[in-house]
Amino acid sequence: MDKKKFYITTPIYYPSGKFHIGTAYCTCLTDCIKRYKTLRGYDAYMLTGLDEHGQKIQTVAEKNGLTPQEYVDKMAEDSKALWKRMDIGFDDFIRTTDERHIKSVQKIVEKFLEQGDIYKGEYEGWYCMPCENYFTETQLVDGKCPDCGREVKKMKEESYFFNMKKYEGWLKEFYSENPEFIVPESRKNEIFKNFIDPGLEDLCISRCTFDWGIKFPNDPKHVLYVWLDALTNYITALGYGSDDDSLFKKYWPADLHVVGKEIIRFHGIYWPIFLHALGLELPKKLYAHSWIVMKDGKMSKSVGNVVYPEVLINRYGLDATKYYLLRLMSFAQDSMFTPEDFVERFNADLANDLGNLLNRTIGMINKYFDGEIPTDIKEHTEFDEDLEKCAKETIEKYIEDMDSYHVSNGIQDLWKYIARTNKYIDETAPWVLAKEENKDKLKNVMNHLAESLRRISIMSRPFIPGTSLEIIKQLGIDEKDATWDTVEINNIKPCTKVVSQGKPLFVRLDKEVETEYIRESMKK
Repeated sequence: MDKKKFYITTPIYYPSGKFHIGTAYCTCLTDCIKRYKTLRGYDAYMLTGLDEHGQKIQTVAEKNGLTPQEYVDKMAEDSKALWKRMDIGFDDFIRTTDERHIKSVQKIVEKFLEQGDIYKGEYEGWYCMPCENYFTETQLVDGKCPDCGREVKKMKEESYFFNMKKYEGWLKEFYSENPEFIVPESRKNEIFKNFIDPGLEDLCISRCTFDWGIKFPNDPKHVLYVWLDALTNYITALGYGSDDDSLFKKYWPADLHVVGKEIIRFHGIYWPIFLHALGLELPKKLYAHSWIVMKDGKMSKSVGNVVYPEVLINRYGLDATKYYLLRLMSFAQDSMFTPEDFVERFNADLANDLGNLLNRTIGMINKYFDGEIPTDIKEHTEFDEDLEKCAKETIEKYIEDMDSYHVSNGIQDLWKYIARTNKYIDETAPWVLAKEENKDKLKNVMNHLAESLRRISIMSRPFIPGTSLEIIKQLGIDEKDATWDTVEINNIKPCTKVVSQGKPLFVRLDKEVETEYIRESMKK
């Protein structure tokens, strides 16, 4: 039987500088959801990439003494290296300078021209170069860019426009029929209040004051401007408009676009209209995640509060970094990164709760049963039923949260089960059972602990895949006996032997030393 398809994308990132933990979070989140779907048996396909055109890229390249192509080639290498370092399992990496993308985009523009969706005019407005976007007077906040807060410049030039007003009625009808298209709901409410309800403005889609971009068909003095170029990556990467569109036929429509909240209006207004104008199905859902912020506001090099993922990975490990980023971020609100919180979560959640649970269990199985996990259970304790109930409820809640992309909640669900399993050790007091020579109850307790850890390894696989595999490795369990279809059953085989000496998953950190290390790294 064919597997269910699941197509998930990150935004394509703008490579004007080094990626910080905000970009890393978005990519980790997308990768985590893909891993979860794969764990559940889906044929999951993940796309990421770079948005490489625009005036800002041309300016940055010139400052670095490079051509724009040389600059983006280097940035593409750097970003792929980072995602490899972070074990991101993307299936394709699209660049807007790829020939496959350029050709498909030009075909899309030609179709829009034929349909009368595009016209030539003159644009005058307030332009923000860092955001590559024009704004009307009323959209500015205190005379500055409403997205990034930077200075804007009054500009006027000949441009091509996409007739958004033509599709305004359709867009409103679509949202009335699909109210959960954007999550969280607050993001949809924002774009309605600020952009849809006041009336859509036609979209400027070309520029002629610089030349780093895709040439406009039949009018090469113009280059395509940002969003018509960038947004279409989700279909051009699958071969839309090319001779081989087999991936497009297989995976489109996308099941989930993961984007930052700052670009939801482009994905929630322009992208649906572009797709509708092309006669294509719309993606099933847009998730606009919040931001990681610092005590003194947004991350900024000038402020000296930027955290780069490599700093955390190199010192604390990949899984600790992924765990923290995914656990930190709530579904709908911005979340604050602090060095103190990172160290506290590392010690409390990873070293104490999870690491000690595995170490204690491995140690007791070695001490009491020569390393073999008991499976011939004859007697039970009064605490078993409550632990088993917790396991069942955790699995149900975990599925509910992960299916609705509340990943931080899914992690918290799992850690409640970890805490309950640790409590089970204190309740059953295996050391007392051993002293009383109550072998049958002791066997039962060790089996329950090993089975809990096996389930924990399965449910933690999307978040901390390396740690997940290390858990079953130390338990001596084969990977085929720790799959999703075994998460609700007891599945440890007779004669399974744990390692003779358990290796700590995470070693406790010195809070003062490590907090200062992270704080100093933010200034560099």
